[in-house]
Amino acid sequence: MFNLYFSKLKELLSLIEKDENENLKIAAEKVAKCIQKDGIVHVFGCGHSHMLGEELFYRAGGLVPINPILIEDLMLHKGAVRSSQLEKENDFAEQFMINVKIQPQDVVIVASTSGRNPVPIDVAEIAKDKGAFVISVTSYVYTKTVKSRHKSGKYLYHTADLSIDNHIKVGDALMEHESLGVNFGSGSTVIGTAIVNGIMVEAIRIMIENNFEPPIFKSGNADGAEEHNRDLINKYKGRIPMLEK
Repeated sequence: MFNLYFSKLKELLSLIEKDENENLKIAAEKVAKCIQKDGIVHVFGCGHSHMLGEELFYRAGGLVPINPILIEDLMLHKGAVRSSQLEKENDFAEQFMINVKIQPQDVVIVASTSGRNPVPIDVAEIAKDKGAFVISVTSYVYTKTVKSRHKSGKYLYHTADLSIDNHIKVGDALMEHESLGVNFGSGSTVIGTAIVNGIMVEAIRIMIENNFEPPIFKSGNADGAEEHNRDLINKYKGRIPMLEK
C-alpha cells in the first residue's frame, strides 16, 4: 500500500507544479527581494503545520534568514488537545505576535490546510498590518467545504497577499480501505515542506541571477562550515531569537 501512497503524493506534487507554478514563482520573487533587502522570512503554523518552519530553519543547504514562529502552546508536546483548542480562539495570536519583530521588508508564510481557524488568520492579519508580504499555504477544496471559525467569517486565503493551494482534500488523509470507515495517510506535511522548499530554491536561483550571494548554511558536519555559519549567524541573530541560543 505504500506504493499507492507514494503515487498519490507524486500526483499531488505534479498537480501543484502545474497549477501553482505562477504563484510559486511570485512567492520566490518576494522571498528573494526580501532577503536582498536584509529582510527575514517568518514561518508560522499550528499543530503539525509548525513543522514547515522547523524544516526551513537552521537547515544545511537552507537560507539563513528564516525565523520560525514556534509557540509551544500551539504545538503538540505541551498538550495536543489543548493546542487544537487554542488554535480556534479568536485574538489568541495577539498574545505572542506582539513579540515577533516583523518589518515591512519581511515575508511571512502562514500554513493552515483547512484555513478556517482564527490563530493562523490573525497571524496573517497582524503581519500584514506590520507591512509584511504574507503568503499562505492552504487547501482551497478544504476551505470551501468547512465554515470559518474566525469572528470575521474570513478564511486564511482572504487575508494573505498570495495563496499557494496544497490541494489536500478534506480530512488530510490520502488513503482509504474498504474495511475501514476512516481515511488514513496524511499528506499535508510532505506536500507543505515540498512547497516551501521549492519556494526557497527558486528564490536562491533568483538571487544568483541578481548577482546577490544567497546566505546559505553549510552542513555542520562538513569541514570549514563552522566559520562560514558563524559569520552568517552573527549577521542575522539580532532578528532571529533562536539563532542566539
